[in-house]
Amino acid sequence: MFDRKTIRDIDVRGKRVIVRVDYNVPLDEELSVTDDTRIRLSLPTLEYLRKNDAKIILMAHLGRPKGVPEDRFRLDPAATRLQELMGVEVKKFDEVYSEEIKDYTETVLGPGEIVMLENLRFHPGEKSNDRALSKALASLADIYVDDAFGAAHRAHASIAGVPEFIPAVSGFLLEKEVETLNSLLESPERPFLTILGGSKVSDKIQVIRNLLDKVDTLILGGGMTYTFLKAKGMEIGRSICEDDQLDYAREMMELAESNTVKLLLPVDITVAREYDKDSDLKVVSPDSIPADWMGLDIGPETARLFSREAGSSSTIFWNGPVGVFEWERFSKGTSSIAFAVAESGAVTVAGGGDTVAAIKMYGLSDKFSHISSGGGASMELLEGKLLPGIEALMKK
Repeated sequence: MFDRKTIRDIDVRGKRVIVRVDYNVPLDEELSVTDDTRIRLSLPTLEYLRKNDAKIILMAHLGRPKGVPEDRFRLDPAATRLQELMGVEVKKFDEVYSEEIKDYTETVLGPGEIVMLENLRFHPGEKSNDRALSKALASLADIYVDDAFGAAHRAHASIAGVPEFIPAVSGFLLEKEVETLNSLLESPERPFLTILGGSKVSDKIQVIRNLLDKVDTLILGGGMTYTFLKAKGMEIGRSICEDDQLDYAREMMELAESNTVKLLLPVDITVAREYDKDSDLKVVSPDSIPADWMGLDIGPETARLFSREAGSSSTIFWNGPVGVFEWERFSKGTSSIAFAVAESGAVTVAGGGDTVAAIKMYGLSDKFSHISSGGGASMELLEGKLLPGIEALMKK
C-alpha cells in the first residue's frame, strides 16, 4: 500500500500548487519532442488540479546541463508539447526562480492556469539540494505535489528540499508507480517470475538479493550472465565479466537454492567473433564459448526455455535486455522475451530505459500491465531502499 497523502487528500481549490514532473524527454536536432510519453503520464494529475481550480506551477529537469543555462536543454519544447496535449496555454519562464516569477504566481496566475519554470538543473543548487533554492521554490506555492517518479530516488532540491517548507503530497503517477512496484514485493500473484538482464551484475546486486525470498523463478540474461557462468567454472571467452562479483554470483546461486527459487541461466549462447553488428556469429553451449569469441545474445533454445517459463507465470517483472538488441542479428533473445511476456496473460511489469526501448521497438507497450517511468527509481524501490521523493511526502 502507498502510505503517503495524495492530491485527493488535500484541498487544492484556489491554491498555488507547485508540481515536480518528469519531462526529461528526448529531443531531435530541431529541438522537438520525439517521445512525449512522460508528458502524457503527467496529464491525469494536471487535469485533476485544473478541474479543482488549482493554480499550477510546473518544475522539471531535462538532460545533464552543468549547473548553468544551455539552450539545447531549455524546457520550451516540453512546454509547447504540453500545451498541445492539454489545449490550454502554458506560460514558460526562462529562469528557475526570480522575484518576477514570484510576483506572477502571487498576483497574476489564476485558477486552472499553468506556468512552467526553466530547467531546474540550470541552477547548481538543484542537485546539491541547496536549502536557499528549496526555500525560494517553495515560496512560489502553497502546496507541493511530486509526480516525478523517475527522479524520486534523487535527494535534490525539487524532490527532497521543497517539501520541508510547504505541505507535500503525491500526484497520481507517483502513487501508481509505488503501489504497482510494492505489490510485487508484498502480494504478487504466483508463480512470480523475475527476468533480469543488462550488462552488469553490480547494477542488480541488491535487487537480486531482495527478490530471492519473494520470487518463484529468477531468469538471468544479458551481459551479467557471463559473470555467473564464470562463477560456475565455465570458460566465457572474451564475454563481458565482472571478476570482482564472482563470489557474489556464487553466493546468490547458493541463496536461490536454499530458498528453493528456480534460477535459470542460458542453455545456449549466440556468440560473435567481434563486438560488431555484422560480426561472424554462431550458437554454442555455455561451456563451449571459444576463447576468442564473446556472447552477445541468448541462443534459440534458451529463448524457448525462457518463453515457456513466462507462459506459466502469473506475475512477471522484467528489467534489462538479454542481448545487444539494438543490432538486429543479436536481438532475437530480447524480442522473444518481449513477446512471450506480453502474451503471457500474467500481470506484467517492466522497468529500465533499455527494456522500455525494446518494448516500444516491438510495438508492445499496450500489452504490458505497467511500464515504469523510472528505471533507477524502480530498481532502488525493489532493492528495498527508501526513496527521498517518497520519504519527503506527508504520511496518511
